[in-house]
Amino acid sequence: MAAARRKKKKAAPKRNSANDNAPARRGDGRPAWQGHLRLSLVSCPVALINATTRVNDVSFHLINPDTNNRIRMIPTDPDTGPVERTDLVKGYEVSKDEYVIVTDEELNEVKLETTRTLDIEHFVDAADIDRIYWNDPYFLVPTEDDSGVEAYAVIRDAMAQSDRIALGRVVMHTRERLVAIEPRGKGMVAYTLRMYDEVRDPEHIFRDIPAAKPDKKMIDIAEKIIEQKEGSFDAKNFKDRYETALRELIRKKEKGEKLVTAPEPEDTNVIDLMAALQKSLKHKGKTPARNTKAKKKRAG
Repeated sequence: MAAARRKKKKAAPKRNSANDNAPARRGDGRPAWQGHLRLSLVSCPVALINATTRVNDVSFHLINPDTNNRIRMIPTDPDTGPVERTDLVKGYEVSKDEYVIVTDEELNEVKLETTRTLDIEHFVDAADIDRIYWNDPYFLVPTEDDSGVEAYAVIRDAMAQSDRIALGRVVMHTRERLVAIEPRGKGMVAYTLRMYDEVRDPEHIFRDIPAAKPDKKMIDIAEKIIEQKEGSFDAKNFKDRYETALRELIRKKEKGEKLVTAPEPEDTNVIDLMAALQKSLKHKGKTPARNTKAKKKRAG
């Protein structure tokens, strides 16, 4: 079946925000936050730019199959029907169907110093931060006007020489977030960290896993399999195979080609664990080259 084709409509103009009036940032990307990085009495104007992108992701729209029109998501009041999105206000549900209404003006009044300042509070070893708390990465860059490049470089180089991670706080997307900053090349990378109450207790989740005492011989064989598969990490070697398959599906449907279904995976219900481990050990396959360089210290 050939893909339905529709004329492209002009994209609606993007709404302006406070970030739009600032000087352009270095490199590509609109800043997710901008303000000042401060270490004691030293400060410089900076911006946070997303370090990751999803522009290559496959995304789908909902289509009416009778008209091939893209469906519009229209805000609807259950009593009065469709309403204009611009007329809507924010509400916090305090009990069933009871809300506290909060205006944009009131939200803007809830300002902390970290709304405009990323204040470095203290420094830690990267290994002190459990990996479960690491969240989204951002590039922390100085502004284009170069007014604070020297202060930026001083903070960056001092961190590099001391081999420490800086911890600070910043308000982003209506939330104050804990941020970890590390030097990287000519710049710095900032990671938002999850707060303590955002992370579930692993012991609570793992508590119902039955206790098991594996045979030491099986553990030894498993360790040898791990050694066979040991290698260095290179992100370029890993691709999203599911997304590749989706793109191939779309390409074939667009050209009207016959679709091929992937075979069902073999049953992995292992009856004899020792036999399976021994078979895996013999079936070496291609062993990746080991990384002879000293392993870097990992966080967590």
